[in-house]
Amino acid sequence: MEIAAPKMNIQHNIQLQPYNSFRTKALAKLFAQPKTVEELQEILAACKSENKLIIGHGCNLFFTQDFDGLIIKPEIRGIDILQENADWVEIEAGASEDWDAFVGFCVSRGYAGIENLSLIPGTVGAAPIQNIGAYGAEVNDVIIGVKTVETETGNIKNFSNAACDFTYRNSIFKQTRKYAVTSVVFRLQKSFSYVEKYVDLSLELKDNPNPSLQQVREAVINVRTRKLPHPEALPNAGSFFKNPILTKEEKEKLLALLPDAPVYNAGEDSFKTSAAYLIEKAGYKGKRKGDVGTYEHHALIVVNHGTENGREIADFVNEVRNTVFQQFGVMLEPEVWIF
Repeated sequence: MEIAAPKMNIQHNIQLQPYNSFRTKALAKLFAQPKTVEELQEILAACKSENKLIIGHGCNLFFTQDFDGLIIKPEIRGIDILQENADWVEIEAGASEDWDAFVGFCVSRGYAGIENLSLIPGTVGAAPIQNIGAYGAEVNDVIIGVKTVETETGNIKNFSNAACDFTYRNSIFKQTRKYAVTSVVFRLQKSFSYVEKYVDLSLELKDNPNPSLQQVREAVINVRTRKLPHPEALPNAGSFFKNPILTKEEKEKLLALLPDAPVYNAGEDSFKTSAAYLIEKAGYKGKRKGDVGTYEHHALIVVNHGTENGREIADFVNEVRNTVFQQFGVMLEPEVWIF
């Protein structure tokens, strides 16, 4: 299909290797990078019959085959203060802003609430889709609105926090894949007092009982840098699996097999355990098979040692999942999208 719309800059047969952090090769039939909401709407209108996929930095997906449709990589940027008072600020950020740069921007101005989410790779737009969280903080706690374009119709649709249907590492955007996030609105606090929420972070700050906002950000960066490989040096997509949520019966079965398994309350009659712990107990921490493996310092990170074929990564991931299930009766669910 030829599309005569040069101002929309829709490209054909684009190699996707630079656009996913695992660096797997695949071709996109169509590819576009709209810089405004209006451009995004024009592109969607021109490609109504195509399969569509919206990507950011590609830090949470990879490809096992060519994509027969339209890949949209928005370049919608900007950071604006919407309103503020003595206690809080409401700030809107374009979906294509780099997430960690946005965290740095907020911390440098004394806006508290996302400092524990420092150094998470990706874009602002990906944050509500994945409902990112780390070191005791969840992004859904500070999001008050998400602005989107519906990919089927091109209509603008804005979501309140409640309408986003946030659950653990999930949202209506991830569930339906029907919306292109264009910007996110956050409410952040102007006062800050450190509260211990996560052991590793507290250990990093053990000699500083009253750290500043900037010191907490630096501590998070230090912890993450030690534990996690940088995607540029060793291609990966961060934490590959969600921490499993167990029923009471599943929890009791797991503790019968692994009495030392970490188990935490996760709501009424539900319990969370550690995917990294299960992977390590299954013998997969630091294990490598061909050009794919798990990181030597963190079992939850699947790393690419050199393959350009996404099927090799998918096969290794399935092997890890099946082994953990066979040994412990828990099926791990990927956080990463596999196409």
